[in-house]
Amino acid sequence: MRALLRRFIRDQRGNIAIMSAGVMLLVIGCAALGVDVGTIFADRRKVQSAADIAAIVAAGDLTHATAAATAAVTKNNYPSGSLVAVEPGVYTANAALTPSQRFVAAATPANAVRVRMQTQTPLYFGRVLTSASQFTINTTATATTTQMASFAIGSRLVSLNGGLLNALLGGMLGTTLNLSAMDYQSLIDAKIDAFDFMSALATRANLTGVTYDSLLNSNLKVSDVIAAMVTAQTLDNGMNAATTALQSVSLAMAGITKTITPSTLISAGPYSTMTVGQKPKTDVTVSAFDMLNATASLANGTNQIAANVNLSLPGIASVTLMATVGERPVGTSWVTVGSAGATVHTAQTRVFLQIQLVGSGSVSVVNLPVYVEIAAGTATLNAVSCGYPNVNTSSVQLGVSPGIVDAWIGNVTAANMTNFSSPVNPPAVNIVNLGIIQVSARAHATMANTSPTNVNFSYADIQAQTKKTVNTTGYTSSLTSSLLNDLSLTVALGPLGLPIPGIGPLVTSIISGATSSIDTLLASVLQSLGVGLGQADVWVTGVRCDGAVLVN
Repeated sequence: MRALLRRFIRDQRGNIAIMSAGVMLLVIGCAALGVDVGTIFADRRKVQSAADIAAIVAAGDLTHATAAATAAVTKNNYPSGSLVAVEPGVYTANAALTPSQRFVAAATPANAVRVRMQTQTPLYFGRVLTSASQFTINTTATATTTQMASFAIGSRLVSLNGGLLNALLGGMLGTTLNLSAMDYQSLIDAKIDAFDFMSALATRANLTGVTYDSLLNSNLKVSDVIAAMVTAQTLDNGMNAATTALQSVSLAMAGITKTITPSTLISAGPYSTMTVGQKPKTDVTVSAFDMLNATASLANGTNQIAANVNLSLPGIASVTLMATVGERPVGTSWVTVGSAGATVHTAQTRVFLQIQLVGSGSVSVVNLPVYVEIAAGTATLNAVSCGYPNVNTSSVQLGVSPGIVDAWIGNVTAANMTNFSSPVNPPAVNIVNLGIIQVSARAHATMANTSPTNVNFSYADIQAQTKKTVNTTGYTSSLTSSLLNDLSLTVALGPLGLPIPGIGPLVTSIISGATSSIDTLLASVLQSLGVGLGQADVWVTGVRCDGAVLVN
């Protein structure tokens, strides 16, 4: 046995066959490595390219992201089933975050899309080693897009009354204005580029070289703000009637030292960190009148505006007006540029009208004090739909909530008008004085929207800066009628408070007869202040739709 074993060990026949078998296994392994791995990497590049394209297309059409990504995948000759996930979300370009933290799936408002693809590639030689005929390839791509709009809320002028506007705007600015209705119309028609205005304001305030954010958060003179409006208007439109009107306002501001923080007037949004003088792609143009009106509201600083109003309305003998315009909510502005989620607000407005009504019969005069408070209205940028490749199909949607309207007939004091920290709840007020016969009254009416109303703007609307009005849905009658429905009258004779039959119905009929005139009066005054009863005016001044780009 031992001799046989020694002979087997010494026998060298068949060594080549054994070595060839081993070498063949190595050759097959190398072929698998060279052919199969090369095929896997080549196919992975193709699949990654398809995923990249799908992500870019989906990010360019966020409202139809899944359909857009699927179409892109099938056009690249991959089955739709290879697209395993299309995830809209929010991408934050912040170097302080790790790449995996910059994209948050399902977050809103979406500005990016992450696409996941899974495909199979065949194994040729590798199946000998792995017993698998295919290799699974998983790829991921994330793309983001810039979809922004500039939009505003506020100023409304259905009809122009130069005298009333002069009184109200002049009162807010702390000066005297003598503009005509034609002057105001020219200001409404004139459009000023907001970034030209900010550049002119920086020059005027000697703040060149700073960022827009630094400029807007500075405390600047109102006179400098209006002078900058003159410069921007001349630059954008040349010398015309609007330029002359603004120059007149600027001259009237000589010596006025009031200051404002322009960030409540305009927000530069994502361009806040740009240096003043640099202009972004987004168009932000505003009406010269809208800017003047908003500036006046800010300059007022909750000071009382007093004026006599003469609109020659039937049933009204005279009107004395007291008004205050509060500040906008902290951190907000009247016009802004931003992406979905950005907001703008109107200012809270309080108006108190002492209306003397022409009486009849034994009641010759009814002194009716009407107080109206309109809370801040809000417009939120819901979505920007970018049309690719035709930008003319782009659109913008705003969610708009008019300010809550709270109205009273009651004894409102001057202190009530300027105390914005607490709501007004006035007691009854004497409206008829017939010596020993006294008539007091109290009424309350409120109207509000329970949820925002969506308002859509086409590209044509944006180009024309079309203003759209949102009405309070729960308000169907006139404000005066609503007050009359809640009117409580007390008629008394002397200190004993003895009731007098017939006086109450007579006073009610006098007020009812002037309902239309009172509504017209309220509308005219509030429109001149830039607000409306249960209404909010909104408009979009520009839209920016940058092509989507890969970020991961």
